[in-house]
Amino acid sequence: MNEFKHSILDLLKEDARLSAATIATMLGADEKDVSAAIADMERDHVIVKYTSVVNWSKVDEDKVTALIEVECTPQRGRGFESIAERIYLYPEVKSVYLMSGAYDLQVEIEGKNLKEVASFVSNKLSTIENVISTKTFFILKKYKQDGIIFEEFEDDHRLPVSP
Repeated sequence: MNEFKHSILDLLKEDARLSAATIATMLGADEKDVSAAIADMERDHVIVKYTSVVNWSKVDEDKVTALIEVECTPQRGRGFESIAERIYLYPEVKSVYLMSGAYDLQVEIEGKNLKEVASFVSNKLSTIENVISTKTFFILKKYKQDGIIFEEFEDDHRLPVSP
């Protein structure tokens, strides 16, 4: 990938709402060249989706997010691909990553409550052939996501007290 397209990706990562005209101005490039580069990257699935980062703790919607470590046996000729595919096709699943280390796949899911997440793990995920074990961790609070800090903390302006 050339530097021009990489610069466009950097700008879109920071603000997906930037227009081709604005990007062209920021890069000192022609708007048609920027539009063509964006269209190429969309066609090649380099740009997969334009999205926003939402701080769900500010919304009156109950949502539980869990990270699940999955240990599994790879399949002959396909490795972890078919297991990952079976997992990511569930609508509750937000992300699936192949990992190095103590477990094989990391799965991120969202549910309405703890019971719904537990039901997914026990009834769907752990019953998949070649899944050996799972460990579930619930996210209690997000401080930072995709480089964006959710909570701004004020500096402590109190005077120190010493005995």
